[in-house]
Amino acid sequence: MNEKNVVAFAVSDSTGKTAKHLMESAVGQFPEHEIKIKTFSFVRSLDRVDEIMKKAKEENAIIAYTFVKNEMRDYLNQAAEKNNLEYIDMMKKPLAMVAGRLNVEPREEFALKYKLDEEYFKRIEAMEFTLKFDDLNESKGIAEADIVLVGVSRTSKTPLSVHLSYLGYKTANVPLVPEVEVHPSVLKDNAEKVVGLTIDPEMLNDIRIERLKKMGLGDDATYAAKERIKEEFEYADSIMEKIGCPIIDVTDKTIEETAVEVLSYFND
Repeated sequence: MNEKNVVAFAVSDSTGKTAKHLMESAVGQFPEHEIKIKTFSFVRSLDRVDEIMKKAKEENAIIAYTFVKNEMRDYLNQAAEKNNLEYIDMMKKPLAMVAGRLNVEPREEFALKYKLDEEYFKRIEAMEFTLKFDDLNESKGIAEADIVLVGVSRTSKTPLSVHLSYLGYKTANVPLVPEVEVHPSVLKDNAEKVVGLTIDPEMLNDIRIERLKKMGLGDDATYAAKERIKEEFEYADSIMEKIGCPIIDVTDKTIEETAVEVLSYFND
């Protein structure tokens, strides 16, 4: 196998998100190379480990894994070393550190269930709220939201709202369109709640052209015209200036990065 064709396995006895995110962060540092990440979730038997290791050997894969059971970790380590495969155990050190501080041994139980506590129900409520008040210029959502996102179309308001709701924040988002008067409740004493989103005009133009193509429309529609985009930005800037809200440039930012910046205004 050509060593430049890198394959990474994210293996877990749960969803595999932690191992996958680690590999994605590493892979992101090599944008010029094509690196595949394959996730193997809910791996809870040694037989399943054997199956995965066979595939890993065939593809000369790098392995990142999270197992809570010592037996599973030891077994995979030995199999990886036997097959000359590189691997990282992402659970051993964190478990050892916490166990050392508490002076107790970990329970080694597969995927302990989330407690149905206040935080859990808060997150569910936030997600339901956010879906209900997506892309609306409406007083109730603005009044009850923890965070209100404003910006022109295609500045990632909806995906960002959904992500923030998963973190437990009721999030409303309001489109800023020159022909539609923004609801007065957005402007009224909401500088501590509203966050404006902006983006590089050239990138927005490209995004809108791609959007039109997917809708089966030509790229000469007013929606993607540079003159129209300029007009929208001028209107949006004037509204955000009236509110006095912070403005985040989402150009080249991931949803997660933008969310961190949004929350920095609320968690001081």
